[in-house]
Amino acid sequence: MSAAGLYLLKKPGLDDEKIKQALDMLLIDRKNEFRELSEVLLRTPKSMDLLPNSEQFILNFCLDVNEAFKTWSGQMDLSINSPQKALTILRQLSRDKTTMNQLAHFLNISYTLADEFREIYRRLK
Repeated sequence: MSAAGLYLLKKPGLDDEKIKQALDMLLIDRKNEFRELSEVLLRTPKSMDLLPNSEQFILNFCLDVNEAFKTWSGQMDLSINSPQKALTILRQLSRDKTTMNQLAHFLNISYTLADEFREIYRRLK
């Protein structure tokens, strides 16, 4: 992973080097989930490997889902962008889906990846 793609992940309070290390560690066990989200978000074929820097884009999306859930569940206050962000997330994930279960599956993957990334990041020194 190049440092050029890390701008996608620039969240307040996160260190670039720790982001890279945590993402690399997460990809070891969760590459299939990243590939699954890549098919939905970036429309890459199943047989194709992840595009360069797509991992950062997907992780950034997952972190947005995690943050949006905190707003939806009342753990965080609404921001000006909350309704737009929620609609964008739902529209991106539900494209070409036929049931709410399919949408919930991708929301769960996104939420889980973000949670695991944050846990790995927290444990790094």
